[in-house]
Amino acid sequence: MSLIVVKLGGAVAADAAGMVRGLAADHDVCVVHGAGPQITAELERFGIESRFVGGRRVTSAAALAIVRSSFTAVSRALCVALGPDAEPLFGDEIGLEAVQVPGLGLVGDPLPSRPPAVEAALAAGRIPVVAPLAVGPLNVNADEAAAALAIGLGADRLLFVSDVPGLLLGGAVAEAIGTGEAVRLLDEGAFEGGIVPKLRAAVEAAQSGVRAEIGETAVVT
Repeated sequence: MSLIVVKLGGAVAADAAGMVRGLAADHDVCVVHGAGPQITAELERFGIESRFVGGRRVTSAAALAIVRSSFTAVSRALCVALGPDAEPLFGDEIGLEAVQVPGLGLVGDPLPSRPPAVEAALAAGRIPVVAPLAVGPLNVNADEAAAALAIGLGADRLLFVSDVPGLLLGGAVAEAIGTGEAVRLLDEGAFEGGIVPKLRAAVEAAQSGVRAEIGETAVVT
């Protein structure tokens, strides 16, 4: 069967379980989830400032503990929604590698990875549900982690599912964007916030031969 990596934003993770189950009926599916809103709320509760650079969350040691607990809560809710075939996994425990990013604290750039635990779950007919931490531990942007896993696993498709319908160009959702145009717009600073790492991750995946889609927008070579 073909392999699909699905990245679920923290705002939609549990609600998207039905879509994931539908895909899993005909495909192998690996899920990578975020927890952005949950992390921000918890950091605020503990009086820790949320700061982002290029869509990535600057992460101190104190913040990393909250990141992990937020991932745990989202993973638990998502696995309950997915049902008994879901297998929760944490990237730093299964060998997801990353290079620490200077100036962002405990944050990593993930490397293409093929964790044996993910392969074993897929071989057993289960749905691996991966929290985006890397060995260190390092906090990893979930979009980038999904692309790294999609490339490392040789996935056929990478789907980004969030609370936005797709990539907005000229005020409308684009049906498709070429990787060259995407890189040009990113370099020109045409986008800001969370779409930046999402689009860069989609470009990297597409250039590595993985069909990448941000909502309704296909990122094509």
